[in-house]
Amino acid sequence: MRLAALLSASALVLAMPAAAQSPDRGAINGIIDQGFNHSEVMQTAAHLTDRIGGRMTNSPQMRQAEQWTQDKFREWGLSNVHTEGFEFGRGWSIVRSSARMTEPRPIELRAIPIAWTPGTNGVISGGVVVAPITAAGQFDQWRGKLRGKIVMVTRPDTGSEPTEPAFKRWTDEELAGRTAFVQPRNDPDAADRAARSGRADFASRLDAFLAEEGALAVVRMSARDGGLLHGTGYTYQVGKTPKLPGMELAAEDYRRLARLALTDTPPTLELMSEVQFHDEDVNAYNVFADIPGTSRSGEYVMAGAHLDSWVASDGAVDNAAGSAVIMEAARILKSMGVRPKRTIRFALWNGEEQGLLGSLAYVDQHLATRAPLNDPELANASNGQTWRARWPIQPRAGYRDLVAYFNLDNGSGKIRGINVEGNVAAAPVFEQWLEPFASMGASTVSLRSSGGTDHVYMQTVGVPGYQFIQDPLDYSSRLHHTSIDSYDHLKPEDLRQAAVVLASILLSAANSDEPLPRMPLPTRPTASDPFAYPGAE
Repeated sequence: MRLAALLSASALVLAMPAAAQSPDRGAINGIIDQGFNHSEVMQTAAHLTDRIGGRMTNSPQMRQAEQWTQDKFREWGLSNVHTEGFEFGRGWSIVRSSARMTEPRPIELRAIPIAWTPGTNGVISGGVVVAPITAAGQFDQWRGKLRGKIVMVTRPDTGSEPTEPAFKRWTDEELAGRTAFVQPRNDPDAADRAARSGRADFASRLDAFLAEEGALAVVRMSARDGGLLHGTGYTYQVGKTPKLPGMELAAEDYRRLARLALTDTPPTLELMSEVQFHDEDVNAYNVFADIPGTSRSGEYVMAGAHLDSWVASDGAVDNAAGSAVIMEAARILKSMGVRPKRTIRFALWNGEEQGLLGSLAYVDQHLATRAPLNDPELANASNGQTWRARWPIQPRAGYRDLVAYFNLDNGSGKIRGINVEGNVAAAPVFEQWLEPFASMGASTVSLRSSGGTDHVYMQTVGVPGYQFIQDPLDYSSRLHHTSIDSYDHLKPEDLRQAAVVLASILLSAANSDEPLPRMPLPTRPTASDPFAYPGAE
């Protein structure tokens, strides 16, 4: 057994792909010098946040960001700077808003309009009804009870107090626990069930019901305590704008109203929401810039982050941080005058917050598409709603040109490693490429898959897409999508480190003799549990 194991290990070493070559140490020193001694990452982040602010897709602020980022890429000397449009819908922005309780006592409330809902056309006033409606089947129990009322649609809870610190960095022990391979659990029908569930249309159905019943406005409770607000909403498509204005209240303010609604002094509210819709151009635009390759004709590596954000604050950690790091890596490499074998492309995605729409559009246009669904029930469903349910995958002419994509979208924490998305063959390559950065905390190569951001649709068609591991800091605990996501919470030392690591990984991937190992073109998987009964979890 020992001899067999030794022979197997020797064969594995001999078979290791040529891509697992050491990074260019001289270039790394240049990247470190440029990234730590001449960094502009915080100036970039400050312009995106303090100067431009929250960048809702197709809003005037996002149009400013689209133009300004292109201007910076050109200023730094990058090539092929351009945008690519995809159909999105209406732009929307907040002019001003307020909320106050007038009875049983006057008090100002913390509130924000829900994205893509109309304004109140002045101040509206009314009593409240707490009607926690979560499914269309509950409409009947509220018929005839909502006319002239402000409807509170979230079921109030009792609140919570934090039991762990909000700010966190990964420990070595926690990172070590990410390196084990985890088998995928396949449910081939799950994507089809999700596409047919109707969940995506519930907001429109609820709005239509409440408007028909004569309600004045919709109010929901913030998903976080501590006075935090979000204001997220998804009715951005042309022709799907709600009829009723919508507001989100801070959780503590909402619960107070809900308690009072059960007493003999139910509350009366005044709401004011002044918003603007922007319909000049229904297309959203991804931003691209290149450092051209000198050989390996047509092949490229790419790094991306989403430029759009929500507007409760300035979208700093989500995701001006990632966008600034992408731009800084471009500036570093261009200032060094690198001449990579493969083109290095930098992408700033749009519409990520509404469902990874910009990166999906890129995949669909340049890399691979999926067979259409000949099902009238899903004829009007969006591309993103049905994407995972459609087989087979159909590669486009440029499918193999993209040899690696790297994504950054986990806040402003330093890079601690990379998720290789189950690509076991790529793990040794990344271990070598990250080895020079072990002293900076970036050494973990995780075999886990990660989701929720712009590498996902690349993974679904077999293109090597990777998400970096970052220290969480207070991203999930209190900043993600919230009203305090401002420049103040960015960590300069972390962002400088992230830009240095990213620039080095990109250069290694661009100059590697062989591209990173790819996974096979995905086909419809078989069920992990072939004997599961329908509806079983």
